[in-house]
Amino acid sequence: MKVFGPDLTKLTNAPDAASRRDFLKRLAAGIGLTAAGALDVRAALGSEVVAPNPRAPKTYTNPVYAGSMPDPFVLRHGGRYYAFGTTGGERKSDGRIFTLLRSTNLVDWRELGGALTPPSSDPAYQYWAPEVAHNDGTFFLYYAMGGKEEEKFEIRVATSDTPQGPYQDSGTKLLDCESNRFTIDPHPYKDVDGQWYFFYARNFLDTTGGVYPGTALVVDRLIGMTKLAGECRTVVRARHPWTLYQANRRMDVYDRTFEEWHTIEGAFVRRHRGRYYCFYSGSNYQTANYGVDYVVADHVMGPYTGQGSEARVLKGIPGKVRGPGHHSIVLGPDGRTEYIVYHAWDPAMKVRQLCIDKLVWTPAGPRCAGPTYTPQPVPAAAQPARAR
Repeated sequence: MKVFGPDLTKLTNAPDAASRRDFLKRLAAGIGLTAAGALDVRAALGSEVVAPNPRAPKTYTNPVYAGSMPDPFVLRHGGRYYAFGTTGGERKSDGRIFTLLRSTNLVDWRELGGALTPPSSDPAYQYWAPEVAHNDGTFFLYYAMGGKEEEKFEIRVATSDTPQGPYQDSGTKLLDCESNRFTIDPHPYKDVDGQWYFFYARNFLDTTGGVYPGTALVVDRLIGMTKLAGECRTVVRARHPWTLYQANRRMDVYDRTFEEWHTIEGAFVRRHRGRYYCFYSGSNYQTANYGVDYVVADHVMGPYTGQGSEARVLKGIPGKVRGPGHHSIVLGPDGRTEYIVYHAWDPAMKVRQLCIDKLVWTPAGPRCAGPTYTPQPVPAAAQPARAR
């Protein structure tokens, strides 16, 4: 919810806090934690490279973009990065929605205006969580639109011939297989066989099997990039206290007050060593509990298991970083290093700003090497090919 806003037991049973502290210590000491599975990551995240700039700064400090950039998605295409962020109920100066930035190094960003021409002139509508997929020469921008009615959002798709747009809405809604009135946070994912899948969040009211009611994740197959197959499966439901969004939440649309309403949102999938890792953000985005965790499966449609009892990948640092999450993952300019791109609150909690840190794969599972708030090495540039 946002408002404008090969043994899995080894991953889930490790002492999370201790493993995270040990990992950060090893990282600081320079012990070689590297991203394995390079073939998978290059296929999933792109393999373009950019030439190094010898005069470029050697370090960066988060945030890398100080303006408002909630729910950042970064597309790597043609040696450049394009970042898309939620605008909620606001419009950019060009009348469009979704803040659009461009960079060559993930650190220096230039604003290009808005990405999408709003499909409605009604200012009551809000627009959340854009993500872009490139297929057969067309760029597809998926997003959530709603806010005029309580807990009513729909997922739509727009298209463009270029990554920077402007995108035009196609007039198509991607309908949930159970006609859920609240569907948000679209995430298209292309598997190694070329088939596209679609992850998104929707509301669940039941408590079957000990789960909490709230927003959680499902997956379906994409047909022709603009239609869901109607075969949706649950990816993950809230089972641990840390994902609490609000206690005693009254929701008139359901004519109920929920003792505990939980939120799991913002899916992003990575294939690593033949397994599918579905990362997600949990808890209330305004609170210190908000962070990133994951579940794992042998098939992209699941079943997914192994969720953590805390945000194991990324979570805040009291007094330093608040509410990091709703991220995407992208390869750095060197074509090898993975970065997690996320938002975090500014000190006054007025805007959520764009941040980046390395994603590394440890024996305990994927971890963000952060969140950082001190100078960090700028992402490495591509190395020129050696002469034979």
